[in-house]
Formats: sequence, structure tokens, C-alpha cells
Amino acid sequence: MSAQQRFLLLLILVGAVATVLGLVSKRARLVPYPVALAAAGIAVGLLPGGQFPRIGGSVILLAFVPGLIFEAALMLDLAELRRRILPVSLLASAGVAITVLLIGVLTHLTIGLSWASAMLLGAILAATDPIAVITLLRRLKAPAGLAAILEGESLFNDGTGVAVFSAVLATIAAGAPSFGDATIRFFAITLGGTAVGLAAGFLGLALLRFAEDAPLEILATLVIAYGSYLAADLLHASGIVAVVVAGIVVGRYGTRIGRLHGTQLLGFWNLLAFVLNAMLFILVGAAVPATTLLPVAGLVLVAYLIMLVTRAVPVYGLLALSDFRGASIPWAWRHLIFWSGLRGALSVALALTVAGAAGVDGRVSVVAYGVVLLSLLLQGGLMAPVMRVLKIETAQ
Repeated sequence: MSAQQRFLLLLILVGAVATVLGLVSKRARLVPYPVALAAAGIAVGLLPGGQFPRIGGSVILLAFVPGLIFEAALMLDLAELRRRILPVSLLASAGVAITVLLIGVLTHLTIGLSWASAMLLGAILAATDPIAVITLLRRLKAPAGLAAILEGESLFNDGTGVAVFSAVLATIAAGAPSFGDATIRFFAITLGGTAVGLAAGFLGLALLRFAEDAPLEILATLVIAYGSYLAADLLHASGIVAVVVAGIVVGRYGTRIGRLHGTQLLGFWNLLAFVLNAMLFILVGAAVPATTLLPVAGLVLVAYLIMLVTRAVPVYGLLALSDFRGASIPWAWRHLIFWSGLRGALSVALALTVAGAAGVDGRVSVVAYGVVLLSLLLQGGLMAPVMRVLKIETAQ
């Protein structure tokens, strides 16, 4: 069987497995769909003989992530987000910085990673994954306010987290890692991505004005999503930040010009997100076989516990600053926000991009992948029971 035939077979198997898992998850209502996909990815990675091509982190970032991020930004409840902007802003800015520093310091002291590699691992694991979180929220029908906080945080801290990752990796590649250099690079990458996203969003709106039917609207939004990412990437800015900003601009102002109302457009993006999400989780399993985790199982467990502890600090601390009395953010919501800090395929994509990179500890990518699996299987698998214990309404 040729390489092309093996790749086609992989796509067919991915589609078939994703469809079956979707049907089973929908009927059983016990296991969230992303968790089932993650388990399927592990199974794919365990297939003997290396029969399937491995997908790299750069391919995930370029082919999958822009579409998924843009769909999430397009569907964001902006009115509810404005009411929750303070906690979302704190979690996506100070929360990411605190998490990177805490994970970096603790993994350096406990696992023995160098300072540069430890901070890089912290950046990989700092941002919650909107792909995993939003899929679970939509399935479990979380309250609007809680969903706005989680979706907003996951989208925005995804952008800031990836920007921190890019800055840390760039300063490592420069041969002289330093906090000051990484900070300067972070602001340059973030501001550059924001500028590109604004430009792409408003240029896309101008294009949408001339789109008089659904197929043209769909094509225009595809160009905006992937064009903003590519433009930012070529300018060495944050492609993820650019996609988030462009998606919010289109979602905010698209309805004002009489666009984005069609069910065909929204249906297309829902379908595309479903297909990309299904393929991504399974292909990631093929990229990093679970057998590679066995030699570092102890390190993975330690890193996962560190990630949980460091999640608690910004969640309870920063949410207390934004709502000290718990009037608008009940304690049950805070507990679920803590538990919902899932890491997903985006973290794996970042980890894969540094596998074998000069100056980076080789354990970083494998440990990050193991932490993501534990996060999805444990936190994602227990999401519905936790919501029931906290008396937060779920889908009936």
C-alpha cells in the first residue's frame, strides 16, 4: 500500500470512527464526545507497524486550528461576554502569566527541566483549549453566564498562551533565553496578531458586503479565517490572536450589514468544526503513540498535578478580585471553571512543534501530550458528574 493510499485509508477510518463515536456518545450521554475522540486517538496510536502517516504540529496549527478557533469566535455570545468582560480579561491575561510562571517554577524544581524548557512547558499548558472546552459546554448546556466566562477565557487565553509560547521559543532559539527578551517578543507578537486580525476582519466585512448568497458568504469567511492566520504567521505575529480578533470583528459587525443571518452559513461552520474536531483528536493520537508515555509516566503524573494546582491559583484568586461577594459568579461556577480548565489538541500541536528543537528538553513534548490526555480523560470524562454534584443544570 502506497503512502497516498495509507493516508486516504486513515481519513476513511477517521471519518468512520468519528461518526460511530458521535452516535454512541449522543445516545449514551455518559461520555462527552471529545473524551471519546481522545480515547480513539490513543487506540489509533497503538496500532502496530506504523501503518499510518504521522501528522506534525505545524500541520495541525495551519490546517485545523484556524477553522476551529474562527468558528468558536463567530458563535461567541458577545452580549453575555460584555457582561462578563472583567473576569474573562483577568483570566486571559494575568491568569496566563501566573500559570506559566507557576508551572515553569514547579516543573523546574520537581521534574528537573531547565528554566527555559520549564517555562516553555508552562506556556504549552497555560491556556485552556477552546476546542475541547466549547465542545463540552455545547453538549452539556451550561448556563449562559458560565458559558460566556469559559468560552471567552478559553478563546482569549488561547491567543495569549500561544503568544507566550512563541515568545519563549523564539528567545530559546536566539541562544540566550531571558525574561526581558521573551516579554518584548510577547508584546510584539500579540500586538502584531491583533493588528492583522483587525485588518483581516474589516477587509472581510467589505468583502461580505458584496456576497449576495450563502456560498459566497461561506467562501468569504473561509478566506478571513485562514487568511488572517497565514498573514500573521508570515509577519511573525500570532496567527491564533489574529483569527480570534478577526472572528469577533466579523461576528460583531457582520449582522449590522445584513450578513451572517443565514442558517446555511452557520450550519456550514458547525459542520466544519465537527469534522475538524473529530479528525484532529484522532490524528493527534496517531502523531504521538501512547507507548511513548510509558518511560515518563511518573513525570506526566507530577506535571498534571502541578497543572491542576496552578489552575486553582488564578481561578479562585482572580475571580475573587472581580466578584468578591460571589453575587454574579456563584461558588459553584468557580468550582466548575477550575475543573473545566481542559488542555486539548492545541497544546499537543504546540508540543509537537518543539519535538527535537535545539535547546529544548526532549521530554517536554511527550510530557505535554501525557498531561493533555489525563486532562481530557479525567476532567472531561467527569465533567457531567461534577456539574450534577455542583447542581449546575445540564442537558436533559
